[in-house]
Amino acid sequence: MKLVVAIVQGEDAGQTVAALSQSGISVTRLASSGGFLQQGNATLLIGVDEEKVEQAIAIIRENCRERNRYLTPMPPMVEPGEMFMPYPVEVQVGGATVFVLPVESFEKL
Repeated sequence: MKLVVAIVQGEDAGQTVAALSQSGISVTRLASSGGFLQQGNATLLIGVDEEKVEQAIAIIRENCRERNRYLTPMPPMVEPGEMFMPYPVEVQVGGATVFVLPVESFEKL
């Protein structure tokens, strides 16, 4: 038994949970935030037999894609009379971060 912990972008979470469920893989979705942009994301907890780990990761890979966003950086503190012209910066967001952990004990109550 393995525990797959996947941190996915909020935009990808719904379709990823649906795809996992359609494949017969149970998943628990937790709302979370963090990372570079402090944007909303979801943490998926997936308990599977060792033989299904690769299938779960493949489904996550298919449904979580990277995309580019343009963000305007926060202006630094400037002295009176100085100007700061913020320009949008392109950053990559999305994809997934996946951890596979061994499970010592499992009980379904």
